[in-house]
Amino acid sequence: MLDFVNDYSEGAHEKILQRLLETNMEKLSGYGTDQYCESAKQKIREACECPEADIYFLVGGTQTNATVIDALLEQYEGVVSADTGHISTHEAGAIEASAHKVLAIPHKNGKVTAKAVKQYFADFYADGNHEHMVFPGMVYISHPTEYGTLYSKKELEELSIVCHEYDAPLYLDGARLGYGLVSEENDVTLADIASLCDAFYIGGTKVGALCGEAVVFPKNNAPKHFMTIIKQHGALLAKGRLLGVQFDTLFTDDLYLTISKNAIKTANTLKEALKEKGYTFYIDSPTNQIFLVLEDERLKQLEEEAAVSFWEKADDNHTIIRLATSWATKEEEIKALIEIL
Repeated sequence: MLDFVNDYSEGAHEKILQRLLETNMEKLSGYGTDQYCESAKQKIREACECPEADIYFLVGGTQTNATVIDALLEQYEGVVSADTGHISTHEAGAIEASAHKVLAIPHKNGKVTAKAVKQYFADFYADGNHEHMVFPGMVYISHPTEYGTLYSKKELEELSIVCHEYDAPLYLDGARLGYGLVSEENDVTLADIASLCDAFYIGGTKVGALCGEAVVFPKNNAPKHFMTIIKQHGALLAKGRLLGVQFDTLFTDDLYLTISKNAIKTANTLKEALKEKGYTFYIDSPTNQIFLVLEDERLKQLEEEAAVSFWEKADDNHTIIRLATSWATKEEEIKALIEIL
């Protein structure tokens, strides 16, 4: 059975497993205070070109979003997000569970625009009853988005200007950041993201690590006692070395970006073959997620030989599915799927 359900089905890159094995019996301090965490932080600072950045390692994407958003918001504030944003759709109400409302606005190809964000803030403060409402306290985006689309540098600059105008942090979810950075259509660097965002995270879970995400506050602007807040949210590992060793390996010899290229290469091969076969794409994604519209009967046939991800119903007889490639997807798996399709 072929599996294209997600981009974290495999375990971890062999170099990470080797480093974990090599360091396994070392006695190290806990909670991210070990030498490997510090080394990883320094390498990430260099990659982001922000030597003063505060960096923390958390266990997973949902915990990271919930922790960062809760830490950056006042108790009466919510977070502005695309209505298709991950925190709005696929995180089981984790943000609301921390007593903050997701303030969803319409998306454009999975993204929010600076114009729409500015309009939301302007309308809120123009409302004479806004003191009785949930204040928009920050803006959440992801790169890539839930639809695999990317923000341009210009779009990030425009969003950054609006956020600064309203004193609202701009936070970027980078669960699949590696795949976004190596896409042929991307014009944003890690340094650009560090310059234009107030907080972001570099995803490891979906890009070669067993687990873990690296949160970056690029302007030495981490919330007060952020490690304590991480622990309150159950996102702090006592054996912080597990995350430190992984990110130290991912940011050695450009491994993070190097392995990300495989997801884009295999996705592009698959997309070209599907175009030749006349398949209908729901959206044009330049990264590792491919969205197809299939007749329900055809989908049933496909699922007998390949696992795919349900996305949403297109109509009574058609379903939108997602096919995801990863750092570990093999060319022979792509060829086999093309044969099936």
